Amino acid sequence: MNVPPAPRVVVVTPTYNERENLPILADLLAGVGIANLQLLVVDDNSPDGTGLVADELAARSPDQVAVLHRTEKDGLGRAYVAGISRALAEGADVVVQIDADLSHPAAVIPEMLRLLQTTDAGVVIGSRYIAGGSAAGEWAWHRRLLSAWANAYVNTILRLHVKDATAGFKAWRAETLRAIEVSSIRSNGYAFQVEMNYRTVRAGIRIVETPIRFEERNEGSSKMTLGVQIESALMPWRLLLGHRRRPALPG
Repeated sequence: MNVPPAPRVVVVTPTYNERENLPILADLLAGVGIANLQLLVVDDNSPDGTGLVADELAARSPDQVAVLHRTEKDGLGRAYVAGISRALAEGADVVVQIDADLSHPAAVIPEMLRLLQTTDAGVVIGSRYIAGGSAAGEWAWHRRLLSAWANAYVNTILRLHVKDATAGFKAWRAETLRAIEVSSIRSNGYAFQVEMNYRTVRAGIRIVETPIRFEERNEGSSKMTLGVQIESALMPWRLLLGHRRRPALPG
């Protein structure tokens, strides 16, 4: 009996000044026990040399690590669009989004893939806010408050019915990413995550959440700037108004 090949899984991580965390993330992914998994590092010309570290990892393990260099810091959303587009072009069956700062538990990826294989979900979200999910005790109180407010705000406006609508740890079927036309998403910053969810819901594709423990970043600095917060506050209204003017995405 012929055994079907293991799905090709590409884990995309945008980086900017993550040289200390990146080798740890690569080791964690190598240890999850998933055949045919590759880490794709999308580096925005990090001044701390993250791109060079990524190149060294790729040179040692070309089947497990690849690098996409960009010339300047251009935002989280555009980095993800570039990485996801490359993963799809190279034949990925599943694309995983993960932060390079070690806040997302790589050990949960096998469960996310299992849910993609055993349910009709088009995307699985690693969620802080469903039963069993949590955030590290050292996560700053103002970040907890901002995250809770952002999720309530987004769900009130867009009616996503997703507990962790702003989460950045997700496993996507390739066909879902094509259906939502991810390459056309213009939101940058953390608003990118919400727009992806919104397009998925509008396309009639199921979203499933699985619990994770979210950790505080170990090294480097947060990318949550004032500009990112303003974009995130305005974006749900832009999506809602745009939805009322345009037909639904093909589903």
